[in-house]
Amino acid sequence: MTAKVLVLGASGRIARWAVDMLGHEKAELTLLARERTRLPDVPAGARVIEGDVLDPDVLGPALRGQDVVYANLAGNLDELARHIVAVMNGAGVRRLVFVTALGIYDEVPGAFGRWNTQTIGAGTLSTYRSAADAITASGLDYTILRPAWLSDKDEIDHEVTQRDEPFRGTTVSRKSVASLAVEIIKDPARWVRCDLGVNKPGTDGDRPVFD
Repeated sequence: MTAKVLVLGASGRIARWAVDMLGHEKAELTLLARERTRLPDVPAGARVIEGDVLDPDVLGPALRGQDVVYANLAGNLDELARHIVAVMNGAGVRRLVFVTALGIYDEVPGAFGRWNTQTIGAGTLSTYRSAADAITASGLDYTILRPAWLSDKDEIDHEVTQRDEPFRGTTVSRKSVASLAVEIIKDPARWVRCDLGVNKPGTDGDRPVFD
């Protein structure tokens, strides 16, 4: 694998799995994190940038020459998404894999959907929906991932649903989400301009099912 990949939020718990997998794939990695010390294991040859995604003096230079951007961020996700889209368009970088959350389209049915909205909060879901809308309207070759509630299980076991389909399941491992992101990075033509729910099969319930 020779793709040049920029990972935003590289110290996050999903991103750490993805970085490890991409390191084994011999990708040319650039890792952007707020604090370099929060990156416990950096693959050989990876470039590390310490800084804020919203800092134009950080993201612009980091994007130069990249093939794929993988963003796994938290906080003001709508502002972050708009900034990433603008800088990517300015740099001519097309491929984006971006992680949001389940429930942003009111796509989670039944009692679990109601619990999910109450627990995450309508305001937070609205912010994440605005981020997804900005990406969808960006003209970029994006894939949005909406994971179920996350576990730390060391397993890869997931299925996906499309944006217009009811969300299935209640949980999924961080490693599974990372694996799907890496699959897309390895095959950038896969899931282009798709918005995917990600869950572990067989975890349906009224509350997250951590088996």
